[in-house]
Amino acid sequence: MQRLYLEQEITYDGTQLCSHFAYRNFGILGDVILAFQGPCRVGLGEMVDLEDVRDGLFIYSPCMLSFIVEHFDPHLECAVLRQRLLVALAADLLRSLSPQAKEGLVRRGDDLYLGDRKLSVSIATVSPVSSLIHFGINVLTEGTPVPTAGLAELGVEPVGFAESLMDAYLEESAGIRKARCKVRWVP
Repeated sequence: MQRLYLEQEITYDGTQLCSHFAYRNFGILGDVILAFQGPCRVGLGEMVDLEDVRDGLFIYSPCMLSFIVEHFDPHLECAVLRQRLLVALAADLLRSLSPQAKEGLVRRGDDLYLGDRKLSVSIATVSPVSSLIHFGINVLTEGTPVPTAGLAELGVEPVGFAESLMDAYLEESAGIRKARCKVRWVP
């Protein structure tokens, strides 16, 4: 599995959550986790979460740290489990970096909250060839459609956080692959 932090600002609009995004745009073939910063504007036409579509919700943040994960196995339940692993790793890392997060950060399913304010958005889906995850954490929160918190208020520097989270996800993924291979079958 490879990882890449993209220096250029990218507006996340939902179109990045597609097979081979990393290969087509950055030459990375295979399982990957990418991170980048920029505005987030996901309208109903690009929404993957059908509950949000039914409720007429959209996603907006003036600045979000986004992660795109792609694994070349199109199994939705596995994608959701990986998504929850990524979110749990993010929560652990944030608690280690911010006293405010240590006190008030909670994970509810695949999202993080600081008290009642939403810190993250997340979705997992599949294509015919791969499983895909988008995990976004607000950096700034002005103008968001729901009460939100952001990395800026937690005093967490986004690039260092992104690099550490990607490393932790790669380490967990490698550990899972190794654990799969080291056991004998049971008759």
